[in-house]
Amino acid sequence: MQSQAGQPVMVDCFWHPQVRPTDFILACGDGNSRLTSLRWSQWHPDSAVAEGFNLVNDCKPYCAAGKFHSYPVIVRLNAPKPWKKHPDLSHYTQLSLVYPNGKPDGFGQWVDLPLWN
Repeated sequence: MQSQAGQPVMVDCFWHPQVRPTDFILACGDGNSRLTSLRWSQWHPDSAVAEGFNLVNDCKPYCAAGKFHSYPVIVRLNAPKPWKKHPDLSHYTQLSLVYPNGKPDGFGQWVDLPLWN
């Protein structure tokens, strides 16, 4: 999906700008964490909010043999900055995940992650 003027984008693993994506890979290297079924309630110049699921591989006993588990999640995006690859676009640089019901092992109830640029 293309950005409208003034609307920040999310940059995916393939360096494509996305607006209101329904799915988004968090672990680009191995795909062991992804956001799915995202429903965006806000997409503003300074922040965005969605609800969906975080599919996370438990990597037990190792990642190739692990199982994916689905966790309800609230996704918040903020801190838009000009995108180095396309300075005419701004992109969200901070992602927060809030787990209202259960969370992956080793995760806090609230996780802040930087987004690549």
